[in-house]
Amino acid sequence: MTLHFYFARRFAIFFIRVFVLFFLFLFLIDLVGQLRSFSSIISFRQVVTLTLLNNPEVLYQMMPLIMIISAAAVYISLSRSNELVISRNTGRSSMQALIGPLLVTICLGGMLVTVFNPIVSTTSALYLNLKDNYSNQKRSVISIGAEGLWLRQGDENGQTVIRAERANFDGSVLYGVSMFEYHSSGGPRRRIEAKSASLQGGGWWLNKTKVWPLIAGINAEENAQKHEWLRVPSSLTTDQIRDRFGKPSTVSFWALPVMINQLKSAGFSARRHEVWYQTEIARPLFLVAMVIIGAAFTMGHSRQRSMGLGVLMAILLGFGLFYVRNFALILAENGQLPVMLAAWAPPLAAILLGLGILFQAEEG
Repeated sequence: MTLHFYFARRFAIFFIRVFVLFFLFLFLIDLVGQLRSFSSIISFRQVVTLTLLNNPEVLYQMMPLIMIISAAAVYISLSRSNELVISRNTGRSSMQALIGPLLVTICLGGMLVTVFNPIVSTTSALYLNLKDNYSNQKRSVISIGAEGLWLRQGDENGQTVIRAERANFDGSVLYGVSMFEYHSSGGPRRRIEAKSASLQGGGWWLNKTKVWPLIAGINAEENAQKHEWLRVPSSLTTDQIRDRFGKPSTVSFWALPVMINQLKSAGFSARRHEVWYQTEIARPLFLVAMVIIGAAFTMGHSRQRSMGLGVLMAILLGFGLFYVRNFALILAENGQLPVMLAAWAPPLAAILLGLGILFQAEEG
């Protein structure tokens, strides 16, 4: 137990060191890019704030690489100090030397998904909002086609189909809005055109609005009404709209199940969110696989093989597995693979591959 704790502590220390190095490296690179884009618009302090808000998402995506390098670093250190040789001479196998680091990895993976993931989704949203404010532009990031944005809301009173030419980042403001309201029985009720629509307080506040009643036997144009402001009730929230048309990675892990159910109830496809949700649950396993692969190529004695080549092979194999996992996720999002298979098969296959390499090295 003492030896497991020792190996776990060494791995945790190396992980913290590598994580800090990656953070500083990515921070400096991103800071240069932000300065080029905003140095003439905002102060240096605001540029630093933008960089700090953007860094968590990049670090989160690079966590598999950080895990591989941490595992490689700790086992190279243990090999050069002959601590692994001494451990093996006491009758302990390579797998027993992995128990401590793997337990640390599982704990770190759980914390990444349950704690760091919500932080990343929040900082990413803040970053994009601040970036839009500083650049003084409204980006059409929710558009899903050449005809603009389409979304639908519904309740017990009927359905409303909304089309907009563009929207701001979080979907709280739409521009060039057309709304078509339908009765619960399916028949049309009215058509609304507005210059803009702002989502707040449980409803859409429409500016410069014209309303046409769509009732049989009534001339819609003659009975049309104009309003400076008009409120249309809505069950949607800003987060829900962003989740529907934005990247699932911008949604907190804890909010994903609720969002998936709401998407399905509103008639939207939630497949991308389901794939991402299962991928996040399986993330700790994928990180475990990265640690096993990093250890498999570097656990031998430093005089037996080139450690540099081992680290390089571990990183290249990690990149290959990362690519395969992402390819499987794309197939799942397109409906060509089952969600569970795409999310769980790559981590499990990576673990088996790493164990195979480790056992072969152990026998050799």
